Amino acid sequence: MDLKQSMLLLSSWIAQIGDVGLDLLWRFVHIVVSLWYIFSGIFEAIESYAISLGLIKKYSSINFEKLRCLAVVVDIEEARDVVNVIDLLQWLTTIGVNQVGLFDTQGLLKKCKDLILETVPGSMLLEETGEKDLLPDRKRIALEFISSSDNKEAVVKAANILLQRYLKSSHPEKEKGDDFFTEPHLNEALRVVGENVQPPDLLLVYGPIRSHLGFPAWRLRYTEIVHMGSLKYMRYGSLLKAIHKFTGVHQNYGT
Repeated sequence: MDLKQSMLLLSSWIAQIGDVGLDLLWRFVHIVVSLWYIFSGIFEAIESYAISLGLIKKYSSINFEKLRCLAVVVDIEEARDVVNVIDLLQWLTTIGVNQVGLFDTQGLLKKCKDLILETVPGSMLLEETGEKDLLPDRKRIALEFISSSDNKEAVVKAANILLQRYLKSSHPEKEKGDDFFTEPHLNEALRVVGENVQPPDLLLVYGPIRSHLGFPAWRLRYTEIVHMGSLKYMRYGSLLKAIHKFTGVHQNYGT
């Protein structure tokens, strides 16, 4: 065996050893990450259970001045299980949340609103409430049912408002182009379309995807979005923790 063949054989052995080493390293990292997720899930479950029992006292007080409106986005597949949605709303009522917007893309929850209003104690439609109905010391919850069709209608109405104002302008030829449709014009049109609906301070997403799942974007300017996982595995302690964490954080709103 000459020197050239020896070098080729040595490089082949080194390559094989390197492949085995990388494979072992990948398996080790995979095991470490898997164990981390397992122990993290166990810790979160124990913490959630402790919060539910009231063993962690800091979660017993919530500053609701920072949470005037909460929105819940439910994945379309999980929105079919209305029982879980009702349980979630009852938890929110127990916590003390007064105003909740429920959203799913196809409006399944909107179709079940009569059942939800009859089942959830103290619930009412947002458009039927007055200021006295939403006092902090009253166990009442105002519900707004939202779907993707509402979003499309809002965009069309806002566009029509801008068009009508443009056509009614005394000097439309001077305001043609991009300068007429500025952000202040759009903001004003959206406020008219929204009928002064309170934008959510906190958005809780229940579903497999970390996304707002089509919730009207023009109502999410300063909204904190939190992914809560599957609605099937929701926990009261996790819900209370998410709300408490939001109300305890100082927000600068871009300043």
